[in-house]
Amino acid sequence: MKVGIYFGAVLPDASLSERMALVKRAGYDGIEIPQPSNEDEARQLKEVAQSQGIEIHSIMGGTHWQFPLSSPNEEIRRKGIEGIEMALHFAGIVGAGAVLVVPGVVNEQTDYRTAWEISMKSLKHLREVAKREGVFLLVENVWNRFLLSPIEFCQFVDELNEGNGYVGAYFDVGNILIIGYPEQWIRMLGGRIKRVHIKDFDLRRREFVWLFEGDVNWKAVHDALVEVGYDSYLTAELPPYRTAPDQFVIDTAQHIRRIIEGDV
Repeated sequence: MKVGIYFGAVLPDASLSERMALVKRAGYDGIEIPQPSNEDEARQLKEVAQSQGIEIHSIMGGTHWQFPLSSPNEEIRRKGIEGIEMALHFAGIVGAGAVLVVPGVVNEQTDYRTAWEISMKSLKHLREVAKREGVFLLVENVWNRFLLSPIEFCQFVDELNEGNGYVGAYFDVGNILIIGYPEQWIRMLGGRIKRVHIKDFDLRRREFVWLFEGDVNWKAVHDALVEVGYDSYLTAELPPYRTAPDQFVIDTAQHIRRIIEGDV
């Protein structure tokens, strides 16, 4: 497995070069970037990452909350689709192998069945774009009141991936703890998992915390990942420390390496 971090967590007030240099110095293999705003920004990110020997391994889609792919409003849904199309295009430019996407949102306006049907329609269009770009379209488990069990998550991904091969799961360990056990989800999802987000969660305070400060059973997570043959990125998605934010980057790399080694 590889050590990764979300770029937004790395020295937010520093220059691009300084941020990428710290990622390299701390020993990360790669980063996940937010969706670039244009091609020039994408190319600059690629250039600076390459200069440090850092892989941009995925892009976090940036429009799926504002414009849900499950929206019954066709204008909103269209904007959501266009946003993820751009993310897939930028992934091709920077050489990222994957784009994270929130598949849909259940709320008072969009019931569960409607979210499933409309999201499926949107993602079946986007999977063809992903195939053309040679980039995985990865559905993440988030707090969206949708895909709330590993059984239906598998069913959803399998239906999308049928005859395509470029759809998978972006599994978030910390997100799942409030409704289930991450090691169980990992074993159910198996080879569908192409990327993994890691953060910890305190069940008593019901809030995200830094690695090893919460209730995630990291030894069980490690064992499950090894069991299903996962060998890609464990990417930290956490806020930096309020003081000494550079130390957060260094500490988190060490924590991820301990998880990968199973020394937890």
